[in-house]
Amino acid sequence: MTDAAAALEPGRHIEILDELTEEQAGSVLDLIHEAARTDGTTAVSEQGRLQLRGGPREGIRHFLLTDAGRLAGYGQLEDTDPVEAPAAELVVHPALRGRGHGRALGSALLHASGKRIRVWAHGGKSAARHLAQVLGLTLFRELRQLRRPLGPGAAGLPDAALPPGVTVRTFVPGQDDTAWLAANAAAFAHHPEQGALTQRDLDDRIAQPWFDPKGFFLAEREGELIGFHWTKVHAEEQLGEVYVVGVRPGAQGGGLGKALTAIGLHHLAASGLPTAMLYVDADNPAALAVYEGLGFTTHEVDLMYRTES
Repeated sequence: MTDAAAALEPGRHIEILDELTEEQAGSVLDLIHEAARTDGTTAVSEQGRLQLRGGPREGIRHFLLTDAGRLAGYGQLEDTDPVEAPAAELVVHPALRGRGHGRALGSALLHASGKRIRVWAHGGKSAARHLAQVLGLTLFRELRQLRRPLGPGAAGLPDAALPPGVTVRTFVPGQDDTAWLAANAAAFAHHPEQGALTQRDLDDRIAQPWFDPKGFFLAEREGELIGFHWTKVHAEEQLGEVYVVGVRPGAQGGGLGKALTAIGLHHLAASGLPTAMLYVDADNPAALAVYEGLGFTTHEVDLMYRTES
């Protein structure tokens, strides 16, 4: 379909799809990667990239913007949260910027959401901030990327002092899926993006080349899964990520989260990675204090904007 905003520019067309063909998905990923090389950060999140393939997904729509037949931009709208406004991400090919494509995509996403939307600006670039202003959006969330060195000469890594009665082992795909999904949902009941992960979401990640169960640690007490630390390696960037750390509500406050984080950091360091990274919300001072106490400092920020309504 052609959005009214897109029609203002001859040769520009926006198609809205519930699923992408393999060829379309490949073209979108190429565009995302090309933009990342230029911008130094990825405009579409891991979750968004995973949703490009695998057929239709409930609440997900894809926006393909072409200019004279060439893919010039991509947007994704995710309307799965029962409370929050739909979330969107968008990217324009670096060679085709400055032609109004970002505004056209943003307007199409805004229109499709019923003018109730949240939009990520990964890396907090000035162009993204300007587009948010043009679309009438206001800033309401800041996600910080923190980093700390792991290699020789780095400050010593913290000890992993587990609470009494707690043991740690690694994740076994197919065996621990259900228990981990339940623990993740409990640990992140306040965080819909993480807490709502499904078996399909888990399967998507297990199928990725970076997945390594040896870096996925589970904490148990009396046979119950009470916490976890899933690490991730970005091989090309030589970065180890504190991908997700979670502790069930009943087990919080005893130092388990800090101990699990330390276990993961030691694993990443032993793998020869020079740097560790993680993401944390700026309005979570308790988590920020823990991570800063572990030697992390802010590297960059992702900003989320939304409509007032």
